[in-house]
Amino acid sequence: MIARVAFTILAGESLSNSLHLYGDLPAMLEMPPTWDTAALTFRHSYDGGTFQNLYTPSGEEVIFPVAAACNFAFSTALFSGAQYLQLRSGTAAVPVNQTADRVIYLNLIW
Repeated sequence: MIARVAFTILAGESLSNSLHLYGDLPAMLEMPPTWDTAALTFRHSYDGGTFQNLYTPSGEEVIFPVAAACNFAFSTALFSGAQYLQLRSGTAAVPVNQTADRVIYLNLIW
């Protein structure tokens, strides 16, 4: 089964709202038709209050080089065990504020 949830990055911000994944696994991102050029990175929380940046086992920040109006599939193993997720425009070191509200859809599988 597939569920589709929406993250919103508000104008002038780089971080989205957070969503509880309820054990579902992210499988695909749907980028909006307009997007200020920036990679997409992720923040994770177990309790919905304290977020940390998402890194690979080798210590590199998980970075998706996204583009406007494109879909991006990825390995569900990247997010195995994730409880709450938040999206960031840009990286932890260089966040990029969006110039308008941007809605990014995430397809989840369970």
